Amino acid sequence: MGEKLYLSDQDKKIGGVCGGLGEFFDKDSTLFRILFILLILFSFGVGVIAYIAMWLVIPRRPQP
Repeated sequence: MGEKLYLSDQDKKIGGVCGGLGEFFDKDSTLFRILFILLILFSFGVGVIAYIAMWLVIPRRPQP
């Protein structure tokens, strides 16, 4: 895991957070999407705040 975490430009549905996490951890982004949905459902919306915070904090990949 030597690379940095970036928002995904190719695998994104809303902001690219789950796609970026999937690329970083070398896992399917669907797994992270399901985890965020479960977090939203069982934490009374805290998952939405976490997603938005990550969307704002994680940088976009620099263009070559």
